[in-house]
Amino acid sequence: MEKRKIEVVAAVIFDEKKILVSQRDGGDMAGRWEFPGGKIEAGETHEQALKREIMEELGIIISVDSFLLTIEYDYPEFHLVMHCYQCAILFGAPRLLTHSAVKWISPQELDNIDWLPADIQVVDYLKKHLF
Repeated sequence: MEKRKIEVVAAVIFDEKKILVSQRDGGDMAGRWEFPGGKIEAGETHEQALKREIMEELGIIISVDSFLLTIEYDYPEFHLVMHCYQCAILFGAPRLLTHSAVKWISPQELDNIDWLPADIQVVDYLKKHLF
């Protein structure tokens, strides 16, 4: 049986040389870290979905600056397609609206985080291409 496919967008938000990461609050992945974002709704572009999701999750307005990569990952229950974009905060400070924690980390701290499995591929990309 074919797994259901979930297509999402994720924001790699930079501030100087730091990156914003968020910790899952609920579900079987609670406590693990990810790049914030979420599902694309019908009729939305990736940019629209990302701006909406980040406003809903963190209460901030972002710019979507450039496409980074698309990750495909097979979780036990579903197949994830995650489109990742480099972003910056235009207005506001991150608030905990859906996550248990958010923090800014340096590139050197990327390996010290308990990432969600799909996000590990994003971390590997960042280490190879941006730092």
